[in-house]
Amino acid sequence: MAYRFDLIDLQLFLHVAEAGSITHGARSSNMTLASASERIRAMEVALGAPLLTRKRRGVELTPMGSVLVQHAQRVTQQLEQMRGELGSYARGLRGHIRLLSNTVGMLEYLPEALAAFLFANPNVDVDLEERPSPEIVRAIAAGRADIGIVAGTVDPAAELETFPFRENLLVLVVPRGHVLSRRRQVSFSLALEHDFVGLGAGSALQEYVNQQAQRTGQRLKVRLRLSSFDLICHMVESGIGIAVVPEAAARRWQRSMSIRAVPLTDAWAVRHLTTCFRSLKSLPPHARRLVEFLRPRT
Repeated sequence: MAYRFDLIDLQLFLHVAEAGSITHGARSSNMTLASASERIRAMEVALGAPLLTRKRRGVELTPMGSVLVQHAQRVTQQLEQMRGELGSYARGLRGHIRLLSNTVGMLEYLPEALAAFLFANPNVDVDLEERPSPEIVRAIAAGRADIGIVAGTVDPAAELETFPFRENLLVLVVPRGHVLSRRRQVSFSLALEHDFVGLGAGSALQEYVNQQAQRTGQRLKVRLRLSSFDLICHMVESGIGIAVVPEAAARRWQRSMSIRAVPLTDAWAVRHLTTCFRSLKSLPPHARRLVEFLRPRT
């Protein structure tokens, strides 16, 4: 009996291709590794050729695997288009949006916006993932996600549509009474003489701050890693170290904690967040509604 590809197969293969790993692809698809491996083997047998090249660290697409990814992307995009267009007629049909964001967008600005959007759109679900901005742009351009929130401008070569999302300023947070708390502003190179509290190693913002430290020829001494800006500010208050956080978060927690936000003199501390997507016309209706929802209100 001929093997028939289904949507689960295609979505699994897209997850594996994006992660470069069957293990991570299976996890993203909520499957066991054994089940995912068996599905991919069945697909390869049906096609009569390998889709993946297995290596010691992950997998790579074969030429046939690359072709399958392109078709799988088209099929899943058409499915979302169908869901969006039929959603207003079929009460039980749910739409799905894949949204990628950098750290600041995800932790600081999207929670409130998404809460309001999801309340107004009860038949739409959003998969939100944190990624570094360059990776987000590549994923959107390749059709692996619908909408992205990135820092800075988007390379025109990516051929994406964009609009401004928010303006974000990074500041240094220090305990009151700290030697740097008396300064009106401070350079990052001077701050690097002190211990830091930071986000987890996989955080896009933490990677960005680490890169700025490397450019000065110094090392960022992170004594403690946490998952949110409020926890970071609590630990700064306790004297464990200082931290780089968005100004909005620093000002908010400064009201109730014994901390102070000190502006950084470095140009990289000023960041403009941008919303990007391949094309408004190509998005499913529910994703277009989210794009419009994220536009700055004038």
